[in-house]
Amino acid sequence: MSSIYTPLPPLRQVISRHGLVARKSLGQHFLLDLNLIRRIVRAADIRQGVSVLEVGAGPGGLTRALLDSAASRVVAVERDIRASAALRELVPGSNGRLTLIEGDALKIETAALVDSPAQIVANLPYNIATQLLLNYLPAIGKFKRLTLMFQREVAERIVAKPGNKRYGRLSVIVQWLCEVRVLFDVPARAFTPEPKVVSSVVELLPRAQPLGIACMPSLERVTAATFGQRRKMLRTSLKKLCPDSLSLLETAGLSPTARPEEVSVAGFCSLSRALDAGAGSRTIG
Repeated sequence: MSSIYTPLPPLRQVISRHGLVARKSLGQHFLLDLNLIRRIVRAADIRQGVSVLEVGAGPGGLTRALLDSAASRVVAVERDIRASAALRELVPGSNGRLTLIEGDALKIETAALVDSPAQIVANLPYNIATQLLLNYLPAIGKFKRLTLMFQREVAERIVAKPGNKRYGRLSVIVQWLCEVRVLFDVPARAFTPEPKVVSSVVELLPRAQPLGIACMPSLERVTAATFGQRRKMLRTSLKKLCPDSLSLLETAGLSPTARPEEVSVAGFCSLSRALDAGAGSRTIG
């Protein structure tokens, strides 16, 4: 497949021509380092016949590299109308493989934009990255792999294990459905403007089966209750959900004196099932 880079103007020129001054309100930091962009796409391991979803496409640096991959189709979602104008310039040379969606990714059912097999590859806007990830989870089975960039602190929370100070709600809910690992860090100097933090590229591989049978709303409730008071023992932090927290914990097979950072993902699944046993919620898994 011939490279899409060659006939296109440099990204900095595109940014200047379209007046693409990064907006803090949109969480924008444009990745311009072509070596790093290509490294992200290589890490995504995109195969023939796969559709790729990119959210927060910006001026199109990563979009160009995705079009230069084996992807059968690339769907780029962008809210900023200035960036959308730059992205439209990529459409004529894409041989019909690029679809541009202009709108707020938080208000779009993005998973419905691509057909299986699909992947998500994106430098997510910092200010909505966590919420976007959580929005993908209900349809996670549609995707073969997610290769996403986050602030390093968020990446550490995603991959943290029990006993780690970063382990929390995000760790539990994401790892319940995905195998996760940090692939590599991206220095601030790779972006324009430079963020104040280091970024990390994270790989998420959807599990064939969740780590435990659980209902997503109940799992969210028990993790919110416990990690909202992470220094307290479970018997105390769960009282708002269940006045008889000791019976709840006994049913779940968890120690009343444990703290949330000591409980495995499977343990939280057990806790959510115990809660559902009284509420009659439907479980999945």
